[in-house]
Order: sequence, then C-alpha cells, then structure tokens
Amino acid sequence: MTPNIINLSGWLPAIIFPVATLIQLISILRRRSSQGVSWVAWTLFGVANISVYIYTEKYLAPQTIIGFLGSALLDFVIAALAINGRASQRV
Repeated sequence: MTPNIINLSGWLPAIIFPVATLIQLISILRRRSSQGVSWVAWTLFGVANISVYIYTEKYLAPQTIIGFLGSALLDFVIAALAINGRASQRV
C-alpha cells in the first residue's frame, strides 16, 4: 500500500473514535440523563482502547494518543456519568 493510504488509515480511527464517543457524551449532557447508557459497556470500551494503544506500540504517535487514549478518557467519563446517573435515580 502507498504511504498516503497507510497514513490515512491511522488518522481515520483517530478522528472517528473520539467523535463517535463525543456524540454519546453530548447526548447525555443535553438530555441531562444517562438512562439507557451502559456503564459496563463504556468501561469495556475504555479498557479496549487502552489495550489497543499498548498493542500498537506507537506510544508517541498523535493518531494513537488521540484515537485510543483520548477515546478511553471519554469512555470513562461516560461510564462515570452513567454510574452517577443511576446513583442519583435511587435517591
């Protein structure tokens, strides 16, 4: 494959993963509710993103930092909001 295609292949997930995760986060914040959001699923997404970051062994590449670590951080924020939302519903 050409270097341009390989480079694009690295940037696509670096853009798509955080944007897709931000869409969920914005939805929660706008609705002011995490109803229907699985904290388990989002925690697992976060763990998976960190695992793929480690697996790629490209620790300083902006694509992996943004795409995997950035997404993992957002995943954990969503999981925390879902847990917090469940706790506040019980009170």
